[in-house]
Amino acid sequence: MSFLGFLLLGLIAGAIAKLILPGRQGGGWLITLLLGVVGALLGGFLGGLLFHVGYNGFFSLQSWIIAIVGSLIVLIVYGAITGRRSRV
Repeated sequence: MSFLGFLLLGLIAGAIAKLILPGRQGGGWLITLLLGVVGALLGGFLGGLLFHVGYNGFFSLQSWIIAIVGSLIVLIVYGAITGRRSRV
């Protein structure tokens, strides 16, 4: 997968993760892009480590599921960190 394709996958996966996760998350499109790309990397790492699967290309359903699940994990962690910081 090309670098621009990976960025686009991360952006869309981050946006889908924000739609799936209930509640209000802060951050604009730049934060969504960063969380999505980090989530896609995390999902690819965990998918390869635990299930021996990886990215097969931009249009592969497996790649999208890995990226979205990784983005959900990163978004939950990000929400826990920023939520705790805003209350203090």
